[in-house]
This record gives sequence, structure tokens and C-alpha cells, in this order.
Amino acid sequence: MTTPFETGLPLSGVRVADFTRVLTGPFCTMLLADLGADVIKIEPPGGDDTRAWGPPFQQSGQGRESSYFLSVNRGKRSVQLDLKTPDGLDAARAVIGSADILVENFRPGTLDRFGLGWDALHALHPRLIYGAVSGFGQSGPYRDRAGYDVIAQGMGGLMSYNGEEGRPPVRVGVAVADVFAGSLITQALLAALYAREKTGRGQRVDVNLLEGVIALGTSQVSRYLAAGEIPAPMGNDHRSIVPYGTYPCGDGFINVAVGNDSLWRRFCAALDLPDLASDARLDSNEGRVAHREELNAALERGMARYTRAEVMARLDTAGVPCGPVYDMKDVFDDPHVRDQRLAVTVPHATLGTTTVTAAPWSFGGERPPVRRGPPTLGQHTDEVLAELGLPPRP
Repeated sequence: MTTPFETGLPLSGVRVADFTRVLTGPFCTMLLADLGADVIKIEPPGGDDTRAWGPPFQQSGQGRESSYFLSVNRGKRSVQLDLKTPDGLDAARAVIGSADILVENFRPGTLDRFGLGWDALHALHPRLIYGAVSGFGQSGPYRDRAGYDVIAQGMGGLMSYNGEEGRPPVRVGVAVADVFAGSLITQALLAALYAREKTGRGQRVDVNLLEGVIALGTSQVSRYLAAGEIPAPMGNDHRSIVPYGTYPCGDGFINVAVGNDSLWRRFCAALDLPDLASDARLDSNEGRVAHREELNAALERGMARYTRAEVMARLDTAGVPCGPVYDMKDVFDDPHVRDQRLAVTVPHATLGTTTVTAAPWSFGGERPPVRRGPPTLGQHTDEVLAELGLPPRP
């Protein structure tokens, strides 16, 4: 029996011309590299903006790299080109001509000025799939506005229902607008690649941060569209389920998810809460939602009697979904995370080694390997130019 990767990764043989920088586009192209694509990252003089975003930096031997850049550029080859010079533009055209997919996240129209927009490239390379990520899309009043994660989180409504009740709007602590849009464009590109197998032609796919944040809102958006209700922040509570959220134990915090009435009864029994179990007002989830504040106060008193480990053990035994609230050290010290090998140490051209996260999938029970560490600026320029039959850079 062959293992999943004995015949190659799923995107082996697919080449990606990567004209992206910062986070949304690089997250997408990193996923494509994880799946086996040959991702050629085209960087301008000075490189991707995030090479300078720090601290923190990892510094070792001859190298100094931004942790931000390292986080989303594993598996790629870096080619440094100046598109404002004839040689640089010719080399970019050659990379594109050899590619199956182009991904860019400039403001709409930027690559058109270099003759590298969709219309020009589709005429020359009808099989090319062209993926564009922007702040607000390719049309509309905001087409030319710059898009950044925090702007999309605000304009997509996310900050209006995130955070604590009665407090100012709060941005989610990770760049969810960027990462979600990066995931969406990856899905769209894979669908276009599949469609090309049937039609023989490439197509343009567009994703933007604003629409991604609105889509991410799902149930919160539906509360407004279906019922006219404008969601407000509720901290870690769930609008429709109680108890569902974060509670303090004697020595830390734990999340619980009591999603139905059967789980509620098991929850009360596991934590020795007979008064709550016998309260007829709390028999149904609807009743628990109606008495949310009183119930949560009682739960905090009840759970504070135990350590986090004791609460976890009791709820695990009862089959009630729960989990500790970790900091990042806790995450990578966790025995499950260690068992799954989610932190991978890979070679790096100047740092010696660096540690990155593993690919977030498995195929047939096997996780794709991290084939390359994040590249240094222009590390593969001569290598790629030689493959294309072009002379090395001066």
C-alpha cells in the first residue's frame, strides 16, 4: 500500500507566481506551497514589507528575520525583481508564463500599469488562473481604498459585536480578516484549478477583506438580516446558549460548551451543583438564556471550588465539552499538540534553523511535510532565472 505522498503532494507540478506581500496573499500562497505547489515569491527591492515588521526578530549567525515574515512564507522560493526595470519586468513575465496560478494583493489596477493585469495576461496565457485579493473588491465606491485587517474588521461590523459589554469596540487579537480572506482565495483558486481540468481555460477569481469579514459574521449577520437585531458585544458569552463560554476556576480559566439539555444535567452532576440541577427555570436552554446573569454568577462560585485540572477531569469523565484557556507557551507544551508535531524545525539559509507551524491538513492520516523554510530575500533568484533560460542577475 502506498502512503499518501509517495506519488507526490496534491499540487505537485503546479507553479504559482506569487506577487503578494504582508499577510492575506502570503497566507494563501503558503497553503498552496504546503499542498505541493512550487511557489515563486516575487519580491521588490527591499522585499516584502513584513521583513521589516518587528520586533520580534529571530537572530542567529548571519541572519536576522522578522517573526512575522517567517510565519507565513514557509515552502516558497524568493526571487527579487524590480518591475520598474525592463529586465525585471521581462523576468516577471517569464515566471508568469511558466505558472498555472498568479496571486496578487495590490490595490486594483496596480499590475495593469505593468501590463500584468488579468486582461493582458489572459490574452497571452488563456490557461492561467488569476487570483486577486483586495480590501474592497474590483468595483464599487471603495475600489481604490487601501485595505488592512483592522479597517475590514471595523467596516465589516466585527468590532461592533466583539469585546465586552459597555466597553469600546475591540479588534480580534489575530488578523482574522486577512487570514480568512487568505483561506477564501485559496479555496477559490483550487476550485478554478479543478474547473480548468474540465474547460482547459483559466479564470479570474477575486476575494476582498470586507466581504470576508461579513461572511465570517454568519450567525451575527443573520440576527440582523433575519430579525433586524443589531448584535452587541457580550464578551465570552454565547448569545443563544448558556452555559457556553469562559469561567474562572480556582487557579485559571476554562471554556465549557453545554450545547443541549442532556449536557446541562451531566454538567451539574459532574460539578456537584444540585441546586442548579433542581431549578425548573434552568431545565431548558431557553430558560438558562433568560436567567443568564444569575446562572453565570452561580457557576462562577461553583467552579471556583475546584482547580482547573479538577474541573477538566470531572467534565471529561461526564462527556461535557470543555478546554483550558492557554497562553502560547501552554499551547505548545500541551501533550496533544506535541503528539501531533505542530511545531516543525526546518533549515534556514542564514538562521541555521527556524521553527514554523506544520501544514494544517493530513491526507490518509499523514501530514504534508514542510519542504522548505521561509526564504531569504532573493535567495532563489538565479536558480529560477536559470530554469527559465534567463541570464543571472548582474
